[in-house]
Amino acid sequence: MATLGIPQNTIEILKKYNFVFQKKYGQNFLIDTHVLEKIIRAASIGSDDVVLEIGPGIGTLTQYLCENARKVIAVEIDDMLIPILGETLKEYDNVKIVHNDILKVDVNEIVSEYPGSSIKVVANLPYYITTPIIMGLFESGVPIDSITIMVQKEVAERMQAKPGTKDYGALTLAVQYYADAKIMANVPPNCFMPRPAVGSAVINLVKHKEKRYDVKNEDMLFRIIRASFNQRRKTLQNGLNNAANLPYTKQQIAEAIEKMGLPAAVRGEKLSLEQFVELSNILEE
Repeated sequence: MATLGIPQNTIEILKKYNFVFQKKYGQNFLIDTHVLEKIIRAASIGSDDVVLEIGPGIGTLTQYLCENARKVIAVEIDDMLIPILGETLKEYDNVKIVHNDILKVDVNEIVSEYPGSSIKVVANLPYYITTPIIMGLFESGVPIDSITIMVQKEVAERMQAKPGTKDYGALTLAVQYYADAKIMANVPPNCFMPRPAVGSAVINLVKHKEKRYDVKNEDMLFRIIRASFNQRRKTLQNGLNNAANLPYTKQQIAEAIEKMGLPAAVRGEKLSLEQFVELSNILEE
């Protein structure tokens, strides 16, 4: 294959198709073969795996996935990239290109051709849609084994943060509710074309096999978590009390915090995921 991880090959194909980078899609193509190999290793892609790739771009990472996986389903939104992918992936008979928006497409339907397979998701994601894509996948009921993604470094750090740290927040808890998060590699801006303004990281999210938490109302749990971090400087009690979408009285909130043995002035950032589950369940009673 004319590997696109080599900058010269990337430049050549972009020129051939007069490709114009679109800011709205947050396009930054990888031009470093070492990083591409790291992603394949981080995702543990093997010959039995079915991979869902989001945003294949010109097919740089897709080529590596096709070399290693049983089947690759690549979902691409940009019309201009479809003919390019037709050329860069023409050697592979184990890839299916889906021209659609990952946030609008029915992922369960896409992967339904492979019953009994657990899906490994791999993507180089633009910052602004990282969270909705990840949460959409976790909540979709798709049989996902893991999600291995390249994201902005600070977003990766937030996903694997610990309680009480500055990076710890609603995203941390939402990700860790579904998966174990681990940063696998840091990637500097010079590994991309065009260069992003910030560093990136490859993070691996391995989905919990079983449900770890007994939650009475998942929707309410996440509302409580978001309300706790919406105003970080406020106490947990005030944060929950000020939230328009929570049905609890000031007294119910105070009593729940007291029942957990927490100080009245505790802040949300001090609570672990287990404690948020406990708080949510007490309030649901």
